[in-house]
Amino acid sequence: MGLLLALVMGLSVWGIFAGLRIYRAEAKLPGDLALALEVGSSRTSAVGSLVDRLGMRYAPAVLRLMGPKRVAKYRRRIDLAGNPGGLTIDRYAARRAVYGVIGGLGGLIALSEGSLFSALIMFAFAAFWAEVGIWSAIRIRKDAIERTLPDFLDVLAVVVSAGLGFRQALDRVASRYEGPWADELRITLRQMDLGMSRRDAFAELRRRNDSEQVAMFVTALQQGEELGAPIVDTLVALAQDMRRTDAQSARRKAARAVPKATLMITTFMVPATMILLGAGMLLGSGTDFSTIMGE
Repeated sequence: MGLLLALVMGLSVWGIFAGLRIYRAEAKLPGDLALALEVGSSRTSAVGSLVDRLGMRYAPAVLRLMGPKRVAKYRRRIDLAGNPGGLTIDRYAARRAVYGVIGGLGGLIALSEGSLFSALIMFAFAAFWAEVGIWSAIRIRKDAIERTLPDFLDVLAVVVSAGLGFRQALDRVASRYEGPWADELRITLRQMDLGMSRRDAFAELRRRNDSEQVAMFVTALQQGEELGAPIVDTLVALAQDMRRTDAQSARRKAARAVPKATLMITTFMVPATMILLGAGMLLGSGTDFSTIMGE
């Protein structure tokens, strides 16, 4: 295990000097990869930026090994995560390369020392460490959007009923919000400014977000546009349906939590309490344990 830690520390030190050497040498990269390296550079951490620079040379090879289908799959997942820290598919491939090398070498060294558990940890690090941040970002972003959407619809309905057109009202309300939902709306509005139809722009909004409530919002807008239904009534009814869905989801989560809590109590807390009470009664009885043990 000590040799494994020494290897990781050595790779880290090597990575720092290699990163400085690449930076100073101003390594020539293809235009798209150079752009990917700079996108969000002000938002990523220093460690993330260093890993990107170390692995960006090998990103094209990683993407070729992944294949077009997996690249498209991970590109969509990065979109669902909201490009956390300026993450792009090229930066993701660069991190897979660096983490794969570190985890693979660490796992092989652990196997040579006979430490199967450490080897499994290092191989898991190589395979999944680049995914952990994406999984977490997708969940957090989805929760934030679904928490914001009902209130947003209420405010949007009020602004539309005051006399503004839907496009102007959407722009006005989105400018007052912050977070992933406001970012998504600004992207949608920008696409509409560039000539995309409202239907196609909102279809792209639904594609970028794996959320049932966003799908409900887009579907309701498209159906209302086709049927000529008043947009204010559609927004108010949609906000009420979303709150009702949230309440039902909360009740389902609470119902699932009760058996889990009961299992934890009966498995751990009750036996521990019984042992504690029995030990207290035994110690408080004044029993001479030396006679019982034959001493």
